[in-house]
Amino acid sequence: MDNLKSNGKMIGSLLIGALAGATLGVLFAPHKGTKTRNKIAGGAEKMGKDLKKKMSKEAKEFRKSIDREAKMFKNKAAKLEGFVDEKIESVTANLKEKTNALLHMNADHEAKQK
Repeated sequence: MDNLKSNGKMIGSLLIGALAGATLGVLFAPHKGTKTRNKIAGGAEKMGKDLKKKMSKEAKEFRKSIDREAKMFKNKAAKLEGFVDEKIESVTANLKEKTNALLHMNADHEAKQK
């Protein structure tokens, strides 16, 4: 999350710098207005492409990060499922053993009473 904030600040700074540069460029332009506007438009187009490329890269890295976390979570869930299955089998076996012991005790008790 901090990485996203840092990237957001970086992009904001980039945009502010570009806007300041464009403003100063217009004010102190050595060329005609048409030529200056074309240069600004070209620069804005390049900046847009660069920004799109950076945002695409960040999105891919974020997606990879999410995929890694999902894989780790899935592995932990699988381990937990195995642990729970083992415990259930253990408790079931223990209950069967104790039930059989109680049944035998009851059968012995009934046999003694006869």
